[in-house]
Amino acid sequence: MSKKDYYDVLGVPRGASADQIKKAYRRLARKFHPDATGNDKKAAERFKEAQEAYDSLSDPQKRQAYDTFGHAAANMGSGPFGGGPGAGRSYARRGGSDGIHFDFSDFFGGSGGVAGHGGIEDIFEQLRSQQGRRVARKRPQPQRGRDIEHTVRISFDEAVNGVSRDIVMTVTQSDNKRRQERLAVKIPPGVDNGSKIRLRGKGQPGPGGRNGDLLITIQVDEHPYFERQGNDIYLEVPMSVTEAALGTRIEVPTLSGTSTVTIPPGSSSGRKLRLKGKGIKSQKTKTNGDMFLTLKIVPPVEIDEDSKQLLQDFAKENPQPDLRKNW
Repeated sequence: MSKKDYYDVLGVPRGASADQIKKAYRRLARKFHPDATGNDKKAAERFKEAQEAYDSLSDPQKRQAYDTFGHAAANMGSGPFGGGPGAGRSYARRGGSDGIHFDFSDFFGGSGGVAGHGGIEDIFEQLRSQQGRRVARKRPQPQRGRDIEHTVRISFDEAVNGVSRDIVMTVTQSDNKRRQERLAVKIPPGVDNGSKIRLRGKGQPGPGGRNGDLLITIQVDEHPYFERQGNDIYLEVPMSVTEAALGTRIEVPTLSGTSTVTIPPGSSSGRKLRLKGKGIKSQKTKTNGDMFLTLKIVPPVEIDEDSKQLLQDFAKENPQPDLRKNW
């Protein structure tokens, strides 16, 4: 048992409230817990001291006994001196020729009786009950194993359709020996970059408790021409001047193959066409997102003199209003 002052161990004043004592203990427990410090013996000792101090100061009766008798209170058992059920009862301290004595008359109703309600039988029953609770509190609790984090990189198509991957992870056993374990992981369709998958019980073994979990973070490679926003897919579609002006029918790639799309006449750059239900299927709603086509007019880099004259004649025959008059 630690002989350090319990208030000094927790770093609180002697008049600290119960809430201050609890907060101080939790701070020390998080800092020196074996799960956080590993095999650090000094940290383990600090953790044990904090537990011992909190055990005495969190119980009002034990705290009263400790404030009165210090560490000697632990050797007095239950009752008024060990923080037991009788701690709240009055007792007298008086001197004598052979040292300090205590008046136990209050235990017997003030009349020296030894039986009946409130008598010695009740005292012994309370002592046995208090001792049982102390033993139960000191019983070590099973600890949960640590989580293992792992990153899996997949392609855009694998994220859309789902994929199975074998991963190899290093597991530390209870005897501190390490071993490698191969695990088949099924990645569901529709995951996105940064999605996390939790496999419960596949982490580090716990000392006497259940295993931790395996946390998998998904990294998705970019697609050469698709762009994803949520469950919707965006595709930029290059168009010639003639196709945009006269309209046309073209084949465009989708997640499920090619589709024929009609481009209306007079389409301009930036116009969006929607293909409903051609996006990614949501795992929550079980419905598909949409696909959006963004038109981009690409004029010819070089044209001959005859073509230039045709365009000039076209502009004269089909005059347009000033497109920049609002600037």
